[in-house]
Amino acid sequence: MSRNLDIAPLRSLVAVADFGGFQRAATALHLTQSAVSQHVRRLESVVGAPLVERHGRGSRFTTDGELLLTQARRIITLHDETVARFLPGGSDGDPTTISIGSTEHAAAQLLPDLSTALAQSVPKRDFRFRIDRGNKLRDGLASGSIDLALLLQQADDAKALYVGDLTLAWFASPAWRRPAPSAPVPVVAFDEPCALRSRALDTLAEHSIPAAIGAEAFQLAGVQAAVGAGLGVALMATLGEVPDGLTPVTDLPPPDPLPLYVCARPGLPKETATQVASVLRPLLTTPRNDTVLTLAKGA
Repeated sequence: MSRNLDIAPLRSLVAVADFGGFQRAATALHLTQSAVSQHVRRLESVVGAPLVERHGRGSRFTTDGELLLTQARRIITLHDETVARFLPGGSDGDPTTISIGSTEHAAAQLLPDLSTALAQSVPKRDFRFRIDRGNKLRDGLASGSIDLALLLQQADDAKALYVGDLTLAWFASPAWRRPAPSAPVPVVAFDEPCALRSRALDTLAEHSIPAAIGAEAFQLAGVQAAVGAGLGVALMATLGEVPDGLTPVTDLPPPDPLPLYVCARPGLPKETATQVASVLRPLLTTPRNDTVLTLAKGA
C-alpha cells in the first residue's frame, strides 16, 4: 500500500513546531485545534511512529518527529516555490500571494498575530510563511523565492525597514541555581549562527561573567526541553510572557534588545514591504494575554 505525505498535514506539523503548540498553530493556520491534531495523527499513521508526545503541560517532538519536521520544511518549500511560479505575478512584479520568511526568533512570537492582522488589514492579498535560518532567508530574497523576510540584528539591505526591538530576558528551570562566581554559567542555545546565542555570550562577557555552552539544539523544542531539564539558562524574546515551565532569571545582567527588520526581494514594490512593516510594528508593543512560548534559533 502506498503512503502519501499530504501538504496540509505537513503544514500543521511545521506550524506546531514554529508557533509553539497545537492551539497557536491552529490560530496561525485558521484551523481548529482538533483539525491540527488530526493532521498530526494522520502523519503518524503514515510513518508508523509517534511524532509529538506530552511533556508536562505541553508537548515536544520525538526523534522521529524532529526528523520528519526537517523533511517537511524542505517538501513545503519546494511545493510552494513550484506553485508560486504558476500564479499570476508569482515570479516577479507585485504578486497576489506574498511569501514571508522568518527566523524562529520572530516566528514563534509574531507570526500567529501577524497572519491574523494581515488578513484583516490587507484582505486582497494571500500570505504564506516560510521558517528558516537567516542566511537561507537572505538567499531566498536574492533568488526571489520569497518576497519578504523578518530578520534580526544587522540588515544587509540599506532599504530594509526597521520595525522595532525585541526585548530579551533570561529564563531557566525553577530548580536551576546559578553556579559559584568562579564557575562558568551554562548557556542553552541554538547552534551557530544565532543572534540570541551571540547576544547571550557577549552580554555575560561584557560583565566579566564566565560562560560556556551547556546544551545546543537545532529546533525550538530542543532548547526549551534543555532549559526545562536544568541544563542552563537561555536568552529569549517572549514579549513579556513567561514560557510554560520556566522562570525568569533576575541575577544576570539584562541584555540589549535585538532590532527587527523587514527586508524585501529585489523588484518587489516598496509599498508591499511598507504594508507588512506597518502591520507588524504594533505587535511588538501590544500587551499579549494569551500564553506565548519562546523563540530561539539562528538569525
